[in-house]
Amino acid sequence: MTQPASPAKHNAPIPAAKPAPDKGSWHRPLGLRPDVRNLSLLGVLAVLIAVGGITKPDEFLATSNLQLVLTQASIIGVVTVGMTFVITSGGIDLSVGAIVALASVWATTLATQEYGFAGILFTAVIVGLGCGLVNGLLIAYGGMVPFIATLAMLASARGLALQITDGKTQMVTVNSVLDLGIKDAYILGIPPLVLVFAAVTVVGWLLLNRTTFGRRTVAVGGNAEAARLAGIDVRRQRLYLYLLSGLCCGIAAFMLIVLAGSGQNTNGNLYELDAIAAAIIGGTLLSGGRGTIVGSVLGVLVFTTITNIFALNNLESAVQQIAKGAIIVAAVLVQHRTLRGGEA
Repeated sequence: MTQPASPAKHNAPIPAAKPAPDKGSWHRPLGLRPDVRNLSLLGVLAVLIAVGGITKPDEFLATSNLQLVLTQASIIGVVTVGMTFVITSGGIDLSVGAIVALASVWATTLATQEYGFAGILFTAVIVGLGCGLVNGLLIAYGGMVPFIATLAMLASARGLALQITDGKTQMVTVNSVLDLGIKDAYILGIPPLVLVFAAVTVVGWLLLNRTTFGRRTVAVGGNAEAARLAGIDVRRQRLYLYLLSGLCCGIAAFMLIVLAGSGQNTNGNLYELDAIAAAIIGGTLLSGGRGTIVGSVLGVLVFTTITNIFALNNLESAVQQIAKGAIIVAAVLVQHRTLRGGEA
């Protein structure tokens, strides 16, 4: 005969079902860290501005100098946006500076300048995309290590840029391009190149943080094999990322043409190191799986401000490079300690 259920068991509370895990919650334990890091970078930038204002108040705080700092930051900043995507995916691109040089000299040949503003812009972008396509195909479908593939592109693009120019500076004669660099073209005191940088930054942030493309990029960088098993075409994603990096290089090349009024085979020298450094100190994980556009932009501003302060105070470039190196080492150490703390 069945025993009746005891009142205690009958009235026992039913444990609440555990909520299903949020698909995007895997990154929330690190959610505050980018915010803290960005605030730290803002603090560093504020200190640098204070140093510049104290050491050279008339020169550093002048409107023309601040406009110059933002303009110089804009060109390397656009390159850094593309680099941030590549590093987030677990890759690297050592060829960005050489691609900028090649795109700038190809877009300023006499044959290209005959087509005016549109011809120069189109050529710069197409050359950047073409180089990015080659990098992407070699890495994604050719199985080459990103370091080797982009190093080969660096050497090839530099060599081709030198061959096109024969070591000479190619002056721009298209007035519609040159006019973008004069003060009459400023909008509310903001140089057009800064507005382009702002637009690229906004698009990059939305692409990384609000689209499937961005989530796939993070997934590939975090664990490529797991991403493949989840249905992501890893090879195609990597191809797209190097195309994106090449596109950013093409845009930066056109911006450099506007700023310098010429194309040279030495353009973009060490851009790859500056872009990688800015992304790293901004919080993008060098091993992949995490990236931040805002942090990368702040990193660019920090480095550009340092360069400007050193130049105004007539300090040697060697000391400037040492300072940059120290900042990179400190950023990597902090990043390493943060990861170890997250694993504990």
